[in-house]
Amino acid sequence: MPNQCINDDDSRLNELTQWFAEQLPAIAQELGCTETNVHNLQSASSDASFRRYFRWHCGTVDLVLMDAPPPQEDCRPFVKMAHLLAQGGLHVPKVWAQDLQRGFLVLSDLGQHTWLDILNPDNADELFALAIDALITLQKIPTVDAQLPAYDEALLRRELQLFPEWYVQHELGISLSEQQEYLWQQACDVLVANALKQPQVLVHRDYMPRNLMLSEPNPGVLDFQDAVRGPVTYDITSLFKDAFISWPESRVEGWLQQYWKKARTEGIDLPETFAEFEYDCDLMGAQRHLKVIGIFSRICHRDGKPRYLADVPRFFNYLQQVIERQPALAPLAQLLASFPEARSI
Repeated sequence: MPNQCINDDDSRLNELTQWFAEQLPAIAQELGCTETNVHNLQSASSDASFRRYFRWHCGTVDLVLMDAPPPQEDCRPFVKMAHLLAQGGLHVPKVWAQDLQRGFLVLSDLGQHTWLDILNPDNADELFALAIDALITLQKIPTVDAQLPAYDEALLRRELQLFPEWYVQHELGISLSEQQEYLWQQACDVLVANALKQPQVLVHRDYMPRNLMLSEPNPGVLDFQDAVRGPVTYDITSLFKDAFISWPESRVEGWLQQYWKKARTEGIDLPETFAEFEYDCDLMGAQRHLKVIGIFSRICHRDGKPRYLADVPRFFNYLQQVIERQPALAPLAQLLASFPEARSI
């Protein structure tokens, strides 16, 4: 991720730097580092949320500082999930220091290159095999005592509602007619019912190349703070139906078969036939695609970040792919066909 300029007038960054200076001596001693200069921070990245990241380097030691300003962000789920996933065998950042009240964390650095930076048609089979292994490891982590939020009907429907609220109303500038509202509710009922009937496991919720790091061991896993207990197909579908890179359907089907066979062997509760599994993936993906279109529209119209709208057509293409092979999505097909403005961003 490219470094960005740091504004000297950034009061929150100044507060983070001062706090880091107080934490660094103990961290440096444990890491065997003698550097105590905290003013060599480099901006590592920012994302669609309010979080920012800064990188600190000393010899062979690299740390990342997370700035997650309350009340917009809450570091507690990140810290909780980092511990849970590390115990379960995932390669995730180690939390070296934390100030949960102010939203400051010092983390180990998993590297500077995401999989989105390096994925290509030649290395995709090798990398996705590693991602499948890591996902199965994640899904085998018991959720009984983790007190994770449930990906329940209320949450599924709130996410789906982002589509009419932010894409239809704000991006297209129209309100649903009575007939369109009827089709929308039919589509939502089908998608929610399918998600709720699936086996429930630990769900990362953003398991995609942008959140997998080229690391040792590979992959390093990031952005897991929104994890829930939810449908087993959610993360594997997210992995191959990404916001920023698309793959031929034939390759995606091959990777899904690879996951389905290996996950069943490892004891993950999945349908007995691949056709049933693919059906669940298609409907789970449709729910997520609609949600993402709504989120990208909200980021534009509420948060003033229009660049995400450029990837909205990609998700309409994903939707069209599954609509063509799943008759259960006929209400959704009719609804989307009634929006001539859709896809044309």
